[in-house]
Amino acid sequence: MDGVSVWEWSGSALDEGAEAATWFSTHLGKPSQLVRFSEVKEMKVVDPNYAQGYNVMFSDGYPYLVLSQGSLNALNSLLKEPVPVNRFRPNVLVDGCEPFAEDLWKEIRINKLTFEGVKLCSRCAPTINQETALGGSEPTETLLKFRSDKTLRPNKKQQGKVYFGQNMVYSDAHSRGKGKIVKVGILFMSLRLFLLVLKLQLEL
Repeated sequence: MDGVSVWEWSGSALDEGAEAATWFSTHLGKPSQLVRFSEVKEMKVVDPNYAQGYNVMFSDGYPYLVLSQGSLNALNSLLKEPVPVNRFRPNVLVDGCEPFAEDLWKEIRINKLTFEGVKLCSRCAPTINQETALGGSEPTETLLKFRSDKTLRPNKKQQGKVYFGQNMVYSDAHSRGKGKIVKVGILFMSLRLFLLVLKLQLEL
C-alpha cells in the first residue's frame, strides 16, 4: 500500500486487511486502514546527528523514550490539574530516581539489555487530552518556565521547544537473535551519565 506518511517520512506499508479496516472505520467514524511497516521495502533512519546506524518504523524520531515517574510527579505538583503519563507517551517509565535524573543518562540497563541516551526529547502535542482529543495550554505553558531551550540549552540555537524525557536507542539493535522482553517491575540500572550539569532555576 503506497501513500503512507508519518511526519516528514512517506512510503509504502503492508495492509492488515479488510476486517481491521472496518473496525477502525466504524470506531473512528471515518474511512481508515491499519497498516504495518514493511521492513523489506522501507527504511526510516534515526537522525545521524544523534545516533548513527539506527532505524525506526512508525516512531516519530527514535525507537525509545524513557521518562521517570519522579519527573511526572514534579511537573504535576506545579499544575492546577495533573496530567497522566500518556500525554508524553514513553515506551519505558522508571521509578525510584530523582526528578529529571533521566536527562543525564548516557547508558542504562534493563534486564541485561543496554540502552544509550541520545538526546533530550523535544515535546510535541502534550497539550492534547488523549481521552477527549481536546487541546489546552498545559502542560506546555508550565514546561516553558523550566524545561525550555532557554533553560536547558542556553548556548544552543533557540527553537522555542520544551523537553521532557530522554530519547534512546537499544545498543544491541544490530545483532540478530531472539527478541528480548522487558516487563513491568524489572530492575533498572543507570551505568553512565553525560558529563553535563544542568542548573535548573524555577521561577513561577
